[in-house]
Amino acid sequence: MTKIPADKRRLMLRAMLKEKAFVRTIEAVNGIEAIIAENTSFCDKNGNTKVVDALWLSGFTHAAFKGKADNGIFDINDKISAVNDIFAVSSKPLLIDMDNGGTVEELCKNAAMLEALGVSAIVVEDKTGPKNNSLYGSEKLHIMEDADIFCDKIRSVKASLATDDFLLFARIESLIAGESIEKALLRAKKYLSAGADGIVIHSVKSNAEDIFAFAKAFKATHPNIPLIFIPTAYNGFADTYLHQTGADIIIYANQLMRSAFNAMQKTAMSILQNGTSLFADENYCTAPKTILNLIDGERQ
Repeated sequence: MTKIPADKRRLMLRAMLKEKAFVRTIEAVNGIEAIIAENTSFCDKNGNTKVVDALWLSGFTHAAFKGKADNGIFDINDKISAVNDIFAVSSKPLLIDMDNGGTVEELCKNAAMLEALGVSAIVVEDKTGPKNNSLYGSEKLHIMEDADIFCDKIRSVKASLATDDFLLFARIESLIAGESIEKALLRAKKYLSAGADGIVIHSVKSNAEDIFAFAKAFKATHPNIPLIFIPTAYNGFADTYLHQTGADIIIYANQLMRSAFNAMQKTAMSILQNGTSLFADENYCTAPKTILNLIDGERQ
């Protein structure tokens, strides 16, 4: 694949937000996931072709593939290595999950490195202290950062960047931590005033009532600001419906890893039970040549 210059790649997401109704985004934390996303398309009965628009380097998925806990502790070199692997095989813009970003100094330094690589956006969440994955919901303690302190972090990062092309999205965890929709909206207003380029609103409620209520109020006052949904918990709503309720970017954050995990467990158990890989090869495994041909095609 022809290498895309960092300055051109970095601009892709901003351009998509202007050109497309909404941006379909799917997890990619390594080369093979990026290849799958790059080569997956669907033509519906009306002749409309759907593709993956952008990629999401998920903290949860990236840690899981390494067999590590999603605890917010990461080496930026691991992220950079993943970015390089993804960019080697994909032409799509990349958003990166930065958890809470660590200290202001760490986040500014790391954001500058990712900007230079051609990453389009980072997502930084407004929780503090030891990380508990948001998908635990009320099972775990989630400590919210003071909104004014988080605003200072946003201002510092934006001031440290070399261009206006690199986007910072503030992820509001209020609905995870038990804060009200009103508090979440107040946080959003403050974060945007501090320089955030858009808002990620997250929830673990399957009916998404809190997400939709937030989105309605948010879009009434900020119709042109990107709003991002991550519908892991409320997975029954079509992307077109989520867009109608306010989503400009929809992130399918971890489904590739989770489906691979499921298939790998079944394959391992089948081999042990049957004493042969035949059943697994026929039912769970992609043919080796399919993968080889796809990867070789990416290298051409």
